[in-house]
Amino acid sequence: MDYDLKHAEAIARDIFGIRARASTLPSERDQNFLLTDSSDRKFVLKIANASEERAFLEAQNSVLKHLTERVSFCQSLVPASSGEEIVGFQGHFVRLMNYIPGVPLAEVCAPPWSAGPWRRFGQSAGKPARSKDLLRDLGRKLGQLSYALAEFDHPAVHRDSYWDLASGNRIIDEHAPLIKKSDLRELVFKCRIYSGLELRKSVIHGDANDYNVLVDPERMVVTGLLDFGDMVYSYTVGDLAIAIAYAVLDKPDPRAAAAEIIEGYTSEFTLLVNELETLWPLVLLRLAMSVCIAAYQTQQRPDNEYLGISQRVIEENLPRVYANVTD
Repeated sequence: MDYDLKHAEAIARDIFGIRARASTLPSERDQNFLLTDSSDRKFVLKIANASEERAFLEAQNSVLKHLTERVSFCQSLVPASSGEEIVGFQGHFVRLMNYIPGVPLAEVCAPPWSAGPWRRFGQSAGKPARSKDLLRDLGRKLGQLSYALAEFDHPAVHRDSYWDLASGNRIIDEHAPLIKKSDLRELVFKCRIYSGLELRKSVIHGDANDYNVLVDPERMVVTGLLDFGDMVYSYTVGDLAIAIAYAVLDKPDPRAAAAEIIEGYTSEFTLLVNELETLWPLVLLRLAMSVCIAAYQTQQRPDNEYLGISQRVIEENLPRVYANVTD
């Protein structure tokens, strides 16, 4: 069932005791709403997809509680009037979280071919706002996250996930044939990695893309990391690889941009030699997976605009990034 703004406002009032006006937020699988009450306090209402299992939502809640005590940039839970943190409602599970102010990293520095959202931050075309300091801060926050998650585990995150880098070769094999452009399809197959890869594993966020990372555009620091819906037990270096994959898309020198993120990351969390050696192959694998999954999901849900948010940028820049890091 799709819920509209009136439904969201009723849920906020009847289940959480909050009278607020609602507006929609983008999501791949769930329905998310921004709630703003009369005092201008903001919350995020999350209505899970009907197929979502309660055990995995409990794992997400558990990791948020764990991280609230250890980092400053993740959301915290707001319990219902009944005290419950997960409420069943018309076949869906409903949760409420605090709102973290900020702008998606993707919008802080729009690439020159984009429609120009940088102008509201006083940026001019071709002059990226993603400074070295911002990239380094992104790395620091991800390093803090990896350090904090090293102490966390939950049975529900030991699961199969199509976004898991450890499943990357399978995703490419299954869905790359759906890519219509032959040259892009051929390149995606080249991004497969060594099948016997052995890397350190732990619980990771799993989707630190540039729409899940929030930034203060004035101070140019990372303020939030959203959406643990792709959390999985996988390669520890995965969060760093995924963040680099999206952060370097608009960069003329992907290696230099990545170096800033890596420097920040390693100031908080030590990488092993084999993780450093495998980092770029994992970056390319993530971008190739994104193209493949988008091709599959677009076929299944052609009317879902969210699915194509970053695909044009990825498709146009994967060849450039691949050439830059494999020469």
